[in-house]
Amino acid sequence: MANEQAPQPQAMPAKDVFISYASQDKAVADAVVGALERAGLRCWIAPRDVTPGAHYADEIISAISGARALILVLSDSALTSKHVGKEVERASSKGRPIIALRTSTAPLTPALEYFLSESQWIDVGAGGVAAVAPKLVEAVRSHCDPVVAGEPHGRSGSQVASRGVTVPRRQWMVAAVVAGTLFACGLVYVVAKSMWRSTHAAGTQPTAAMMALPSPPLPAISAKSIAVLPFVDMSEKHDQEYFSDGLAEELIDHLAHNPELKVIARTSSFAFKGKNEDMTSIAAKLRVANLLEGSVRKAGETLRITAQLIRASDGVHLWSEIYDRKINDIFKVQDEISTTVAKALDVALNVTPTAGGNPAAKGTTNIAAYNQMLQGNYFFWRGNPGDDAKAVEHLLQALKLDPRYALAWAKLARVYAWQGYAGELTAEEGAARGRAAAARALALDPNCAEAYYARANISRLIDGDWGASIADNERAAALDPQGEVGVNARANILDARAHTSGRFDDTITFARQRLERDPLDTETMSDLAYFEQDAGHLEESAAISRRLLEQNPDFVMANAQYAETLLLMGKNAEALVAAKKESDDASKFRALGCVYWAMGRRGESDVALAALERGFADRKAYEIASVHACRGEADAAFAWLDRAYQQRKGSLGPLKADPLLHKLRDDPRFDALLRKAKLLE
Repeated sequence: MANEQAPQPQAMPAKDVFISYASQDKAVADAVVGALERAGLRCWIAPRDVTPGAHYADEIISAISGARALILVLSDSALTSKHVGKEVERASSKGRPIIALRTSTAPLTPALEYFLSESQWIDVGAGGVAAVAPKLVEAVRSHCDPVVAGEPHGRSGSQVASRGVTVPRRQWMVAAVVAGTLFACGLVYVVAKSMWRSTHAAGTQPTAAMMALPSPPLPAISAKSIAVLPFVDMSEKHDQEYFSDGLAEELIDHLAHNPELKVIARTSSFAFKGKNEDMTSIAAKLRVANLLEGSVRKAGETLRITAQLIRASDGVHLWSEIYDRKINDIFKVQDEISTTVAKALDVALNVTPTAGGNPAAKGTTNIAAYNQMLQGNYFFWRGNPGDDAKAVEHLLQALKLDPRYALAWAKLARVYAWQGYAGELTAEEGAARGRAAAARALALDPNCAEAYYARANISRLIDGDWGASIADNERAAALDPQGEVGVNARANILDARAHTSGRFDDTITFARQRLERDPLDTETMSDLAYFEQDAGHLEESAAISRRLLEQNPDFVMANAQYAETLLLMGKNAEALVAAKKESDDASKFRALGCVYWAMGRRGESDVALAALERGFADRKAYEIASVHACRGEADAAFAWLDRAYQQRKGSLGPLKADPLLHKLRDDPRFDALLRKAKLLE
């Protein structure tokens, strides 16, 4: 299997900035890219980033849709360039901020004047791009700062009980063409949530709306609590981010195995990646007493790793160290840092250090293979368009270097399973490849928790085999009781049992406990909002949705989720406002189809349903069925539910408790479908 060809990328990786320029201004555009990329910002510029053999216009459209902002080199040539005009119009229609870097004082054309009326302007003077580079970088960062809980399209640990499918808790991108009378046509990337990792906006103070329901007082911050912040890549080429992230993740995992410590999970710790926020503020938001930060500088085969343990209350450095090592000592360095930190905590806080080996190194002593595994893991968690294919490529390379690397096989199984779920591979192909990779991992290491976890997700999300999924998740949880895999496995066990039993008390309790260790994880908030909704606790669900949207107004599916809850509460006008804000087209059309119908606006409900069916019939049959159910169209609803079962048996996970399907429950076909989907206890 190590010789398999990686699947072709579905789309290019998203960037922070799209550079729009006339061909005559290439030198200026290249200088802009150089300045931004030296500052750590990701740029997309043609022709450099156009995939060989790809359709040029499609690449441009996808790049603008995926970027967070557009920089326009506004020159005399740009004023008359048709392609520049189209790029600016596209960015404006997608709501992307536009920063105009003006090199000309000529009057704008009427079209550009319209599209640039609210843009930010930076004039390039005699000093050229270099002179305005700091201002340009600052302007871009104001739009492109990473959002809380990871990277722009990151992944998270457990699973969202989303309508349509119990979707893996990871934001994912799927190319889709959606047309409709009232909706713009175009190629969009639908972002949804991971089976396994994810990214969202920074926490803010609660508003009056968020506090509509009383909240219990927060517990005191434990002195035995710590957050490991992302290590900073200080390498000259800034090409070791995957390595820096991997080091921080390994330290989190190592410390998390100490039952005496409260260790903040990756999602919340990585929320501050790239941000210049003071330690006191970070510690307060994460509700920890201690922070571990550091940096990595790699030059050739030499590493310099710095690490320091800080007491947040007064900024005192409890411990710090600089490690100068060869790259082939990395396994020893990771253990050395985590063990030394644990000892420092023992001295300062009376915490017993944990013994222990480096789980990432399990199964290989090949540094090059380990390095490839880290890169595969990095791309999988980042989750931008095309990143899954890159993850597969790096993991296959790791296995070429060391075919007996059990953890790399397990991670490959996880990616294949995700691709089968998300539609990057067919469900059958993803499941088959994932199972084969998991089997190789377990043959090499029968105690590989990640392999059991990957296999459990195939059983659950693709096959709808809840019993097999629970059995493998229980094995994963037993093997990794304190780690990320084990915690996610327990969440999935409770979620599966809730959807087969219709009882959600345990899942609600566990989700609230997870938020104690991952307070900025908006994905767990989304889980919790759905669980509360399924349990019939509509006020609680609405309050959690408001809190989620306060932390990240752009969280994918959150507005649609909130709209559904408001609809169930009979607040149709408020539900319509929320539904219209949704950025995920499939979720928006489903919510609008139901809300418009409830408001008696049947023509608009028809349009939303038609757009949903045209754009998403091949992978969102459950969502389509739920709209027909809301409209009382039982025959159509059951036809689409059967189609959902054929697409992926696991897609019927929410069927038993989904309140949008309440009109179907008295139909004898409903119980028959529950039996077919193995959702009856």
